[in-house]
Amino acid sequence: MPGDVFEQFAEDYDRWFDEHRAEYRAELARVRRLLPRPDARAVEVGAGSGRFAAPLGIPIGIEPSPALGRMARERGIEVIRGRAESIPLRDGACSSALVVTVICFLDDPVPAFREIHRILAPQGTLILGFLEREGPVAQKYLHEEGKHRFLSRARFYSPDEVRELLGRTGFFVAGAESQAGFSVLTVRKA
Repeated sequence: MPGDVFEQFAEDYDRWFDEHRAEYRAELARVRRLLPRPDARAVEVGAGSGRFAAPLGIPIGIEPSPALGRMARERGIEVIRGRAESIPLRDGACSSALVVTVICFLDDPVPAFREIHRILAPQGTLILGFLEREGPVAQKYLHEEGKHRFLSRARFYSPDEVRELLGRTGFFVAGAESQAGFSVLTVRKA
């Protein structure tokens, strides 16, 4: 998906979290339950405006959009400009990685999963949140006229497809929670 939509409409993207406070708080609570206690080496890949990293105590964010990165910095996140498919961090540098509603915007999640595998320490954990293809949110945007500007070009996956992609990249799913079409997976290196 062209990053320019996130750049051009960064304020609209960030406003969603205020306008949909209940959904946001529910997703945040579910991620918090599964996320290992963040330390100085925790990172969010696709940090956006920092709406997850900041309240969860994740100090580092990888974000391709300068506009969203500025918002995340204002929320106290150290933002490194980069893409999930080419993360500018050294091998084994991260204790944990958080990726929330990012894979649907990637042309192919496999290179991103390989990069996350590379940057995670041997006992590192990936927490992956995504909208399920058959879930109500994804279905709404797949079948509705006048689709939402951010999700209209998204590619949604089933939980089984995500597990298969993770398996191809050296990960296994250690835990999963799904509610209202939003899955959160606890993923470890195989």
